[in-house]
Parts: sequence; structure tokens; C-alpha cells
Amino acid sequence: MSQTETKTDKEDSGTQQLLKFLVELGPLVVFFTMNARAGIFWGTGCFIAATAVSLVASRFLFGRVPIMPLVSGVVVLVFGGLTLWLQDDLFIKLKPTIVNTIFAAVLFGGLFFGKSLLRYLFGDVFSLTEEGWRKLTFRWACFFVLLAVLNEFAWRLLSTDSWVAFKVFGIMPITMVFAIAQVGLLQRHALDKPEEE
Repeated sequence: MSQTETKTDKEDSGTQQLLKFLVELGPLVVFFTMNARAGIFWGTGCFIAATAVSLVASRFLFGRVPIMPLVSGVVVLVFGGLTLWLQDDLFIKLKPTIVNTIFAAVLFGGLFFGKSLLRYLFGDVFSLTEEGWRKLTFRWACFFVLLAVLNEFAWRLLSTDSWVAFKVFGIMPITMVFAIAQVGLLQRHALDKPEEE
């Protein structure tokens, strides 16, 4: 493979990753903006609509809907719908706790049965040893527990507007910092790939 082709592939991959990030971030930005302008119920309604658009866009742009946004989208639909129907913002506030608890339980459950389930999500992105996948899965499972606990503290202690701001401007940076902190583990446990000709 020529250097030009390799550079082009990396640029395409980088562009695709940026598009995925923007598609997944979009509903949160809509939620924050509409909550600030019209309140939590309008914000929730627009969040549901933006999440649906995001899932359709993922299917159209990338050929598939990633499992984590899909699960999150289903919970947004259910708990956002309950929020609007019952006019009670507790349901949308519980959504992050429930989603993160589900992810943590699934990952811990997989480890209990000897399966590093992150491999099935990211096996086409990373090539790791068994120990690497096991450690990465354990760390992310613990991180999802942390996110669930943080959300429980946040919605109980903060005003609704502050909780929405924390969800958008707190959780996202925390997640990015955590993901970047895993680079060392990814490098230590990377499998050497044969060079393509």
C-alpha cells in the first residue's frame, strides 16, 4: 500500500470518526439549547426527535446503528415519553442512570462469563490481546458505574437547568478524558498487525 493511500485512508477514518461524534453529540446540543430557551419539557420533546434523527443519520451515513446509541435512543424514547406524558422531569433525569447501569451490567456480566464484550463493539478498531480486552472492558464497566452515580448526585443536588448543563458540558469532557486515559493500555496490549502490501 502506498503512503498516499495510507494517508487517504487515515483522513477518511478521521472524517468518519468526526461525523460519528457530531451525529451522537447533536441530540445533546439540541436538548441543552431547547431546555435553555423553552424549559425541560420542550427540551425533552426535541431531544427525542433529535435522537431519532441521529439514529437514522447513523444508518444512512455509516450503514449501521451502533449498539450503544441504539440502547440510549430506546431509553430516551421511553423515559422521554414518560416525562412528556406525565409532565414529570424525573423520568428524563433517570435516563442516564439507567443507560449507564445497563452498560455496566452487560460488561460485568460478560466478564463473569469469560467474555470481553467490548471486543464485539470495537474489534474492528483495535487489535488487542485477551488480557487487553479484559482490562479495557473492566475499566469501561467501572466507568459506566461512575457515570450512573454522578448522574444520581447531579439530578438530586442541582437545579434542572444545572443538571442539563452538567449532562452536556460535564459528562462529555469526563468521558473524553477517560477514553484518552486508556491509550496507554491500548498501546501496551496491542497486537502487531502484519503490514499490508
